[in-house]
Amino acid sequence: MSYYPASIQNLIKHIARLPGIGEKTAERLALHILRAPRREAEELAQSLLDIKDKVKFCSKCFALSDNELCHLCSDPARDSSVLCVVEQPADMVAIEKSGAFRGMYHVLSGALSPMNGIGPENIRIRELMSRLQTDQIQEIVLATATNVEGEATASYIAQLLEKHPIKVSRIASGVPMGGDLKYVDQVTLKRAMETRHAL
Repeated sequence: MSYYPASIQNLIKHIARLPGIGEKTAERLALHILRAPRREAEELAQSLLDIKDKVKFCSKCFALSDNELCHLCSDPARDSSVLCVVEQPADMVAIEKSGAFRGMYHVLSGALSPMNGIGPENIRIRELMSRLQTDQIQEIVLATATNVEGEATASYIAQLLEKHPIKVSRIASGVPMGGDLKYVDQVTLKRAMETRHAL
């Protein structure tokens, strides 16, 4: 890297700070940007500034948005009676890409993790409970991760919702499509057996 001028070294250093980007990849990207037309470099720089200046949390579901309400909360075609609770905006995007859900979302911005000092007051559970007072919700789908923190979060929310006349469901988990049973871990296989359903 020291063979490059200081400006290229600086760009490589900054790109290498991105998650999943090593120094060689950062070097390759920096050299690509150098060879690209100036307009492309300006557009890249502007898009980086735009996400810092414009992106905020949706005031209703806490997904990422350029506006007060995200495009899903603004969509009258969505089923507002069903609310899917996820940990992070990326989880919501993953569900949306599947095309399997047409309801609304609530992003918790984390999961309960007492070992890391994250309790109910540190994620958006209070805001979720407030939505029960204002929205006509009939079902809540708990789509938190299937790790310890995600399961604890789902259980905690399910307990809070016991007092409300709302259907509460949990996303299914278990053996992935195309998965070979002999390669599936024991915890996943146990969960698949416990959540089996009739055909």
